[in-house]
Amino acid sequence: METNQYLDVFLDESREHLQAINDHTLTLEKEPQNLEIVNEIFRSAHTLKGMAATMGYQDITSLTHKMENVLDMIRDNKLNATTEVIDIIFASVDYLEDMVEDISNGNDGKKDVRQLVERLDRFEKGEAAVTLEPEVEKTVQDIVEVSVDLDEFQTTIVQQAEEQGILAYQMVVKLSEDSILKGARAYMVFETLEGKGDIIKSIPETEDIEEGNFDSSFELIYLSNEDPEEIKKEILKISEINNVDIQAVSFKSVDDIQEEVVQNEDLTESKVEEKVSDTAVANQQTSTSKTIRVNLERIDDLLNLFEEVVIDQSRLNVLSDGIGNQELTETVEHMNRVSSDMQSLILAMRMVPVEQVFNRFPRMVRGLARDLNKKINLEILGADTELDRTVIDEIGDPLVHLIRNSVDHGIELPEVRKAAGKPEEGNIILRAFHSGNHVFIEIEDDGAGINIEKVRNKAVQNGLLTKSEAAKLSDDEVSQLILESGFSTAEKVSSISGRGVGMDVVKSKIESLGGSISIVSRQGQGSIFSIQLPLTLSIISTLLVKSQEETYAIPLSSIIETVLLNEDQIMTAHGQKVMDFRGQTVPLLDLQEILEIPDAGQTEKQNAVVVLKKGDKLTGLIVDTFIGQQELVLKSLGDYLGDVFAISGATILGDGQVALIIDPNALIK
Repeated sequence: METNQYLDVFLDESREHLQAINDHTLTLEKEPQNLEIVNEIFRSAHTLKGMAATMGYQDITSLTHKMENVLDMIRDNKLNATTEVIDIIFASVDYLEDMVEDISNGNDGKKDVRQLVERLDRFEKGEAAVTLEPEVEKTVQDIVEVSVDLDEFQTTIVQQAEEQGILAYQMVVKLSEDSILKGARAYMVFETLEGKGDIIKSIPETEDIEEGNFDSSFELIYLSNEDPEEIKKEILKISEINNVDIQAVSFKSVDDIQEEVVQNEDLTESKVEEKVSDTAVANQQTSTSKTIRVNLERIDDLLNLFEEVVIDQSRLNVLSDGIGNQELTETVEHMNRVSSDMQSLILAMRMVPVEQVFNRFPRMVRGLARDLNKKINLEILGADTELDRTVIDEIGDPLVHLIRNSVDHGIELPEVRKAAGKPEEGNIILRAFHSGNHVFIEIEDDGAGINIEKVRNKAVQNGLLTKSEAAKLSDDEVSQLILESGFSTAEKVSSISGRGVGMDVVKSKIESLGGSISIVSRQGQGSIFSIQLPLTLSIISTLLVKSQEETYAIPLSSIIETVLLNEDQIMTAHGQKVMDFRGQTVPLLDLQEILEIPDAGQTEKQNAVVVLKKGDKLTGLIVDTFIGQQELVLKSLGDYLGDVFAISGATILGDGQVALIIDPNALIK
């Protein structure tokens, strides 16, 4: 069977199931007696096994099969969910994630899983064999083995259904010899059956049956958890149906069935009903789903096309104002409203929950806590908060650094916490929430906090500050120093931290996304690292300004205020132009000088100043004139230009001119 067309679906769903196994296994460690969680893990592993078998990935299939056996023993109370069992499940997930990632990179997904399979085998073989109960033996004998030509995909579906307690039936429906609407009667049969189960195969093909291209009977392979006698009665209610023969069948050998029943001898009738019920609910949810999978590249292409519409719309606004035609003006205004709604809709399609990033951290914190002999509880809040996909793709690594920092530097050892009057288990809270046009992500811990004096002394030692400068800094300003390059207060270098690399990278990455990071810490009480990020990076609100004959755009998110200064209001301090802004001395930068804009011979020049803010730092940017606010499409400068100082991108204005977009972060640096 050609499976390449299903590869993307396989990869997406495999990642979802592996994440579900991860999440539920973490919960199982806290609630080892909760069999419902085990059922959830089992279902995800089982579905992954079926998909891998269909796609031909044997290593994934064999590993998930062994996982199923161990999970089945937990489910049947033959094995306890100890830490060792949880560890082997996590190790299996690591292997599976590696194989799925290998497949996504265009490889065959093969990996030597023999050692891991042997470890799983030891758990499985540690229990004594059980004998088959008489009534179960009878059930096995009642199932008839049948040979029907099913393809690999259909066979997998039937086998999965059997393992979940859903029976397969071979059904022969016979119509009256004098029936003249055979296709219509067959359609009514199909409609009745599809309300109670799934038709896997028909002989002849479904199209031929519904067109009446068969003699007086047709055959079906049917999956259902309904009483076969009730199904038969429903079909016989249809006129011109003479007879219905239903027989339970299996597409496995009797030996295989016998072996599976031995492994699952404790699977009582109530458990089977529970599994069937869960499957029925899942099927119902699937059938009523109104969502589809869309390749992210298509959404990006759609946004790129819409960006062209935004540019043309700006052009239309200019033309409409110039022509002054009432009907044209009304049409353009309506187009503005519609395009605004379209923009909101397209941007919403690009938004994804931060849960995609947050999901990796519970497992990571568990491993770090064990390595450091600490007790740590991670609480995640606001995981459904949405961010632009571009930001989501970039924010993962900075969060990893910050959480590792909280685990290593923040949370103390249990005995230290106990001596300080704290609970032995430390808490880390990872939260996300919206505020205006920004998303805030906070990492809060109740650990030791930042040792302000230690950081202050280290800053002086590293030459970042003089003693007098360091003494003037507030505690929060001192805390920010740990974000400087090469700065670390760790006593020794470990595999987790201590090299002074990481926090400065975090700061640079967040600022490159147009965000900022701040730290609030209280010694002995804990720390809060707060990250502010823009909702989207594609379409931004800006203030258009002019310098000589050039037009520039400055993001509104960085602007505090705009002011007009007289010459006598511009002062000089240490050779640097400054201004008095509400009692605070703010340095001034001239945009024309910074970007070396050619002089257009203007005799009069206003001292128009845009006050920019980054964290606690303010800078005034001198321009010639303000034009006004406008939403613009942010376009990169491309590979040829590379990084241009103080320029983050470009855009096309309504009159067709290209305007460069200023990067306020670079100016304030």
